[in-house]
Amino acid sequence: MTPFGQRIRHLRDARGLSLKTMAYDIGVSAAYLSALEHGRRGTPTWSLVQRIIAYFNIIWDEAEELVLLAQISNPRVVIDTAGMSAEATELANTLSRQIAFLSANDIAALQGVLKAASRKPNQS
Repeated sequence: MTPFGQRIRHLRDARGLSLKTMAYDIGVSAAYLSALEHGRRGTPTWSLVQRIIAYFNIIWDEAEELVLLAQISNPRVVIDTAGMSAEATELANTLSRQIAFLSANDIAALQGVLKAASRKPNQS
């Protein structure tokens, strides 16, 4: 499941909507919406995200959050380490092989390290 898919499922469930009903109402197939919720489809289009925002009558911060979740919800990520250090390439490859075996705590710890590193000034 992707962050976007998880949020859509929560919104749908909170309103008591079936997958089939929501899919019909926003103009996609139930199979596509299910795949989007479960992370078996790529990042949704801007147009679809806007239809979902309108469908749930979401405004301001919640709409912005949904757009951001869509942007970080591609389940098939490619990391291009060309021109980077050997260590960066090793890290990317290790992560791709091991991510399925990480616990929720491990993932949260790695996210914390990456977020902290992104706040540091660029030390090229």
